[in-house]
Amino acid sequence: MSINKECAFDWIENNKERISEISDKVWEFAELGLIESKSSALLADELEKHGFRVERGIAGMPTAFVATWGEGKPVIGIMGEYDALPGLSQKKVPWKEPLEPGKPGHGCGHNIHGTSGIAAAISVKKAMEKHKIKGTVKFFGCPAEENFSGKVYMVRDGYFSDVNAVISHHPSTMNDVSLMSSLAVNSVKFHFYGKASHAGASPEQGRSALDAVELMNMGVNYLREHIIQDARIHYIIEKGGDQPNIVPPYARSWYYVRAPERDQMEFIYKWILDIAKGAATVTGTEVKTEFLEGSYNVIPNRTISELIVKNMREIGLPKYSNEDLKFAEEIAKTITPEMKIAQLRKSKRPGWEKLVDKLVDDEIPDPWGEGEVSHGSTDVADVSWQASTVEFSTASWVLGTPAHSWHAVAQSGVGLGHTSLIFAAKVIAATAIDLLTNDDALNKAREEHRQRIGNKKYRSPIPQDHKPPLDIWKK
Repeated sequence: MSINKECAFDWIENNKERISEISDKVWEFAELGLIESKSSALLADELEKHGFRVERGIAGMPTAFVATWGEGKPVIGIMGEYDALPGLSQKKVPWKEPLEPGKPGHGCGHNIHGTSGIAAAISVKKAMEKHKIKGTVKFFGCPAEENFSGKVYMVRDGYFSDVNAVISHHPSTMNDVSLMSSLAVNSVKFHFYGKASHAGASPEQGRSALDAVELMNMGVNYLREHIIQDARIHYIIEKGGDQPNIVPPYARSWYYVRAPERDQMEFIYKWILDIAKGAATVTGTEVKTEFLEGSYNVIPNRTISELIVKNMREIGLPKYSNEDLKFAEEIAKTITPEMKIAQLRKSKRPGWEKLVDKLVDDEIPDPWGEGEVSHGSTDVADVSWQASTVEFSTASWVLGTPAHSWHAVAQSGVGLGHTSLIFAAKVIAATAIDLLTNDDALNKAREEHRQRIGNKKYRSPIPQDHKPPLDIWKK
């Protein structure tokens, strides 16, 4: 292990109580995307305290920021997220019990995500100072990954234009670096406007906006037979009327449309727009489309992925306390064997069968998934079109834990999450130092990035005049 990395690790070890405290604070705040004011301020203030220049409120989002230290090339980016999910409030106990029913909770561990990033960035700065390492480290505070793709606005507005490589960490059930791509996505709401009337006495005078929503949904469901297998379409009806004896004058649905490549998704998306227009025509209503957000598919990078795995192995797997393992065992009792096997099989990790009888992932496998597509979407993808980018995972939760669940919320706020957080911060720091000090590795990552993109061109999925939906939670 190099003295540069040892310097960074020493800082993380000496400050691990403060690092865990910050993560727990963000866990307690549990703020939804675009309104993470306390969480964003806490992380930005901590970076500022350690000498970073912080630019807040970037890309039209009050809770987005970029913190910079150093000067010149290379420029290494580190990303962090801090948005929670609606309706997942949960106490720090191994059974389902909300803190406040209906309130948000960190069901994807973003309290850990943002904190591992700032801890790594500060520790890298300490090593750069002490050992006179040239270059720049940037931390990107990224809001609203869960629902409004905050990073896409940041990419559109040029905040990633000067980075040479970007590292991100995400809590999970595994210590892994995936080479899978992801699905490009559009998020869109359809507002249908009809005409109210008495549904019993004079239905002929009405034009049902709900009929239009239901007819559109039916048309989309017939469309499913004629799209590629890896595409995904899902929707909810947000507003369907007020009471049965009034023909609904207004109704609204919310759709996600996904496919492995951006052009494939756009083909399906345009077809769905036509179906919406057709539903409006048939029902004598009007439709207005509200585009919310979109993102691309991930461009993986084997070079950086292999650096991350090498650093994971050199650092060594984290050691969990007996208290942590007891909590893990209680959580595991709430996850059925069928759920666990389904989660492991879906990961497509080579040799996943060996993990069926394990509580916590105790391996660091080689990067896997080349040529495979994960059926989720992430705004990390748009960053990956700008520079060599990798998001890796560490085992913050017991094997079989579903993301976006109370199980994940509980584990993200206790010792399991803390231990994984410290491990992840060290991995980010070590990899950033590698990229700052090893020109060959950085150049190899950049060349791989160019080859993977080839002749494809990135065009922001968000129009230049489109603003983040800052008032979305008021609707």
